[in-house]
Amino acid sequence: MDRANSVGILTGAGISAESGVPTFRGGGGTAIWKGMRFDQISSAEMVRRDLPAVWEWFDYRRGVLQECEPNPAHRAIANWQDRFESLTLVTQNIDGLHRGAGSRDVIEVHGNIHRSRCVSCSKMFQMDRACVPHDPDTCVCGSPVRPDVVLFGEMLPEGAYEKGAEAAASCDVFFTIGTSALVYPAAMLPEIAKRSGAFLVEVNPEETPLTSSCDLSLRGKAGELLPLL
Repeated sequence: MDRANSVGILTGAGISAESGVPTFRGGGGTAIWKGMRFDQISSAEMVRRDLPAVWEWFDYRRGVLQECEPNPAHRAIANWQDRFESLTLVTQNIDGLHRGAGSRDVIEVHGNIHRSRCVSCSKMFQMDRACVPHDPDTCVCGSPVRPDVVLFGEMLPEGAYEKGAEAAASCDVFFTIGTSALVYPAAMLPEIAKRSGAFLVEVNPEETPLTSSCDLSLRGKAGELLPLL
């Protein structure tokens, strides 16, 4: 890290779990919201069929997040911005905790639960974390708004993955933190970094499919390990 000019980072649910953020994913077909599975209530089809129900679910999640704050891992990453000539942070999380810790230009490949967008004109709205339920409910064009998150059956935001891949291909050190390395295409980023010659570091309490490819695997909580670096 002392010799690195460019650093890439991919974070997943594990880093936010240390702040008390639940994953909300019910396993084995578990009914998690009024009898509906996670992949049903959080789907593009559900937005078309019953948008109020989708908002009820996401407002519930936003309410839970009101009690969650950035942890030492989020703050350590934010501090690294001033340590390196270039730092690119890609997150699979939608909770906004990286931004809350002070990270700039975060690439949120799955969107942000505190943003909404118009279903017709795609105008974006930033919502106040303290404002639950959501506001606004309709766009200035009169159409309803929806959560600005990537739902089942939808593509990633245009250019988000590409920016992350470009950074991964040119960095000196790449960190994968709190991610299972199973959710694609984001899971390809550490692979791109490794193939391009970066020193690959994994921070995770458990082994993942990526572990054997890493130059260094640090076992433990990100909030305890990252500040030590």
